[in-house]
Parts: sequence; C-alpha cells; structure tokens
Amino acid sequence: GDGDRNMIVGRGIAVTPSDSLAIIAANATVAPGYAKGIAGIARSMPTSQAADRVAEALGISCFETPTGWKYFGNLMDANLVTLCGEESYGTGSHHIREKDGLWAVLFWLNLLAASGKSVNEIVREHWARFGRNYYSRHDYEAVDATAADGLMAALRARLPDLAGQTLGSFRVAEADDFVYNDPVDGSVATRQGIRIIMADGSRIVFRLSGTGTEGATIRLYLERYEADPARHELDTQQALSELIAIADSVAELRRRTGRDSPTVVT
Repeated sequence: GDGDRNMIVGRGIAVTPSDSLAIIAANATVAPGYAKGIAGIARSMPTSQAADRVAEALGISCFETPTGWKYFGNLMDANLVTLCGEESYGTGSHHIREKDGLWAVLFWLNLLAASGKSVNEIVREHWARFGRNYYSRHDYEAVDATAADGLMAALRARLPDLAGQTLGSFRVAEADDFVYNDPVDGSVATRQGIRIIMADGSRIVFRLSGTGTEGATIRLYLERYEADPARHELDTQQALSELIAIADSVAELRRRTGRDSPTVVT
C-alpha cells in the first residue's frame, strides 16, 4: 500500500491503535517537532477512550468524531488538534491531512530510543499511569443487508428505554445514535453509530460498514476501563466477556445474523 496505516508490535505484545494514539500523545514532547506540547487530540467515536484520559491529564481537548479522516482535517486546519487516530490502524499528525503510518512508526522508534525502554515496558507503564482500556472489535461480515438493517432499526427503537437500565453488573448511563456537530464548519453528521455507555465508562458500539464486498458488515466495538494494575494482564476477550454477552442479548446478534460468532475479532 501507500504506508498510510501502521501496527506497533513489540516482543510479546501488539499495541492496539487506540493505545498507540494515547501513548504517542502522552509522550509527544520527546519528539523535537512537538517539544512545545500538542494543541489537542481527535479520535473516531468507535476508537477507545484511552486518548481522552491523556488529554484530561494534559489539560487539552479531545474531540470525538465520526469515522472518516475528513473530520480530523477540519480540526487540524483550525489548529484545534495536533494528533489524531482511529481504531483501524490509522494515526496522524497536523503535518499532513491524512493518516501516516511511516510517521507513526518513526515516532515510536524515537520514543524507544529516547526512553531506552521496550515496547512492552512503555505500554505497561502507560497503563499503570492512566489505566487500561480493554478494547476489541467484532466484525460480522457478509450479513444479509435486510437483516443488518433490521438489527440496527430494532436497536434504535430500544434506545429511549435503555438509559437507567441495569444490564448484568453494568448500569446504562446513556444510549444514543451518535451525532457529531463539527465545531469548525457547523455541519451535522447523524446516525454515526449506536452507543450504549455504561456508568463506569464502558461502552458497546454498533455500526454498519459499507466497506465489505457483499451484503453488510456489522461492526461491534467493546470497551471496558480497568484502573487496577493487578488486573491489567487479563485476556482481552475474557475481560470483555460480560459486555459481549450483553451486546448479543440487546441486539439479538445471533438470532438476527444467523451467526454463532463474529467473522473477525481484532
């Protein structure tokens, strides 16, 4: 390809794109180009909230946008953000209005050299400081388009009643269909993904993707925050198991898709 995406892998660890963005932001000043700090961070809505915690600690803004790099471009042009990223292995900076995998890899190499630490050490020290956002995406590919539309419509119909409900050990704080109001040009993007947000910050997100070759792709995003370092070494799917079960129950995933499991888990 053209080098726009990146994957950071160390000995014994693969860094999630969400964590990579957060770690770059937390350590931005080690690179000469960001020695004076960063203006802000932007992430796509399905991307984990790891970067939000870094932004809060740095006293800067973190913008949550729909999926699509054009939304980052507006924020960068207005000098509202310096760094941006999405869960699908795209990371970028205000030096270019696109994702730049080569830049991300070079930043990590710079961080490794400046710190003298391994990828594994850097990630675990980051978790110890900010907590760990367990995160996974489950893709249900080539689903019958009518069935996929029906699943999303049924979820939207349930949204008004979900807030305040207790689902397993979680209490639903908010349930909505994400709407983005662009702070730069005033445009409004609606129906950008169904969010079920728990009181502890955990999230279940459903989106339909148009990037598949046949039928529809349902993307399920799962996130749970863990502050306790003693619980940072859990298997990701195990840590998210209750949220996975809740998502299946709320959306009737197995019944509506005819699938016992997702096609791809990342």
